[in-house]
Amino acid sequence: MASSHCRAVAAQSSVRSRLYGFKRTLKFFICTAVGSILLLNQVVKYSSRTLNRTFAALADPTRRRILAHLARGDTCVTHLAKPHAMSLPAVSKHLRVLEKAGLLRRRRYGRVHEMRLDAKPLQQAAQWVEEYRKFWQGSLDRLAEYLEKENRPSEKRKTK
Repeated sequence: MASSHCRAVAAQSSVRSRLYGFKRTLKFFICTAVGSILLLNQVVKYSSRTLNRTFAALADPTRRRILAHLARGDTCVTHLAKPHAMSLPAVSKHLRVLEKAGLLRRRRYGRVHEMRLDAKPLQQAAQWVEEYRKFWQGSLDRLAEYLEKENRPSEKRKTK
């Protein structure tokens, strides 16, 4: 009976030490999250409307194929519609979405509409993603350092 009591006390002690470690880890994550929020406010220097429209336009595979086609050079709407199994009005709707996002420019020559890729919104989106990549890479590096530091003392205790 005494040994079962000792095991119960040891188990409680083990649970408490794990809980303490968990609390410290949780505090670290909370501090990181608060720091993230503060940093996010500094990173947001791009127009959210422009970014929203750019990412919404890029979300559709048909529109991405249209942009890839336009990256090879200017072309008219009918040539853009040929590779896609859809009607000309359906392609025109996709083109309007890309136009509203600022990803392409339309020039009219009589009844012919020529489309040209405008890469500026893509560059802004790439810069925005790069800012967050740098931030998350730094956060993950700090987390790895913290976890390594936390694991070192426990390994030393086990070897003694």
